[in-house]
Amino acid sequence: MTNGTHTVEKIGGTTMSKVHELIDPLFIGDRDAAQIYNRVFVVSAFGGITNLLLEHKKSGKPGVYALFINDEDDHGWLDALNEVSAAMREAHAEVLEHKADIQLADDFVRDRMEGARSCLFDIQRICSYGHFRLSTQLMVIRELLSGLGEAHSAFVTALMLQRRGVAARFVDLTGWRDEAEKTLEQRIAAGLDEVDLTSELPIVTGYAQCTEGLMKEFDRGYSEVTFSRIAAQSQAREAIIHKEFHLSSADPKIVGADAVKKLGQTNYDVADQLSNMGMEAIHPSAAKTLRRAGVPLRVANAFDAGDPGTLIDDRPADKAAVEIVTGLPIVAIELFEQDMVGVKGYDAAILEAMRKNNVWIVSKSSNANTITHFVAAVSRDKVRRVVEELEALYPAATITDEALSLVSVIGRDLRGLRVLSRGLAALDEQEIDVIAAQQTSRRVDSQFVVARDAQSAAVKALHDEFFPVKAEATKLKAA
Repeated sequence: MTNGTHTVEKIGGTTMSKVHELIDPLFIGDRDAAQIYNRVFVVSAFGGITNLLLEHKKSGKPGVYALFINDEDDHGWLDALNEVSAAMREAHAEVLEHKADIQLADDFVRDRMEGARSCLFDIQRICSYGHFRLSTQLMVIRELLSGLGEAHSAFVTALMLQRRGVAARFVDLTGWRDEAEKTLEQRIAAGLDEVDLTSELPIVTGYAQCTEGLMKEFDRGYSEVTFSRIAAQSQAREAIIHKEFHLSSADPKIVGADAVKKLGQTNYDVADQLSNMGMEAIHPSAAKTLRRAGVPLRVANAFDAGDPGTLIDDRPADKAAVEIVTGLPIVAIELFEQDMVGVKGYDAAILEAMRKNNVWIVSKSSNANTITHFVAAVSRDKVRRVVEELEALYPAATITDEALSLVSVIGRDLRGLRVLSRGLAALDEQEIDVIAAQQTSRRVDSQFVVARDAQSAAVKALHDEFFPVKAEATKLKAA
């Protein structure tokens, strides 16, 4: 591979479902050979496939994995696996035009599904003996199933491009039928070292099987971790994430398409805040890898080929400015105990309960006798388990949970802008009750906790306050 002259680019699942619409804006168009090649594409599974393979990311509805580890009989997970197979065939039928390509994709799905089915049956059979436990195989099963989605989308994308004369190469990092154990670095090297980037376009699976176990540490953020490691290991000129939209000052559906402003440039500090707010500009671990390797990140609109998107690097802001306003549904888990004053250990116990139940903490606040954690909205069962564990530990405490929303005003440098006071005034003007508000001493974000149903109104009120020119233009147009 040639260092320093190529880019490593990632396409997310929602965008992958429209990959056939990207042939001109992203892959070919009027590009010459030099522009078509010298790129590495890392792809996620088609939209919705990973939800079917594992569990739905938002609703928690069980997929093949969840049904397999929880069900006593075969029917639930077998039916779910058949559903995945049908969804995969439907997905590639949408993006492939030639019947021969569709047949090849059908055969690919059939082979992988039959292999996975046999593997799961074998695991069940082995675990029926007393010396083996299903609990020791959970992460292996999860990784096996997850890799099916990325392998399918990468294979189909390579087929689609080959049909149009591009020398696309399917690079499978999922370890399918590979008996050798490899680290992530070795897996990437084995997949890409023989690729000639000047004349080939590698389409790489977002999941990579390795001894470190990506899902154990990163769960469903693994594709961005793979993407960032490839970029760092190959010393890419730039890492690019292609989305369906520009990284903008707010959700255009909330504040109006004419009111938003494209970021254009920001830094990894802001990217971390966005990840914390569930916007997933990039996984924090992936950002750390790129930052340490000195590889700049660009977030681009896949369907807007002429626009450079937003560059994310380590440079500080030229001047203080608000860059983005965003909101996230949360649950406030509050522990109040009169005897807490001066006693240590409460924080540690709460954090352990949340870690055990895989609850993501977005923010927290505390005073003499109360600790409140604002966590990303999760299934009701997870919240209930956390509350029950804390009630058992602290029977004298009052522990409550409430569905709310957290709206954050974010920027590389907010010093001197009076974001907290101006934000409170803007929300008060719109008669939006603020349940809690806080700002860190680093001045990169200010957070406002509001009622769940007030989230969109709060985002718009704050955006109008800090982007007044655009907001005024929208009002005039509407009039």
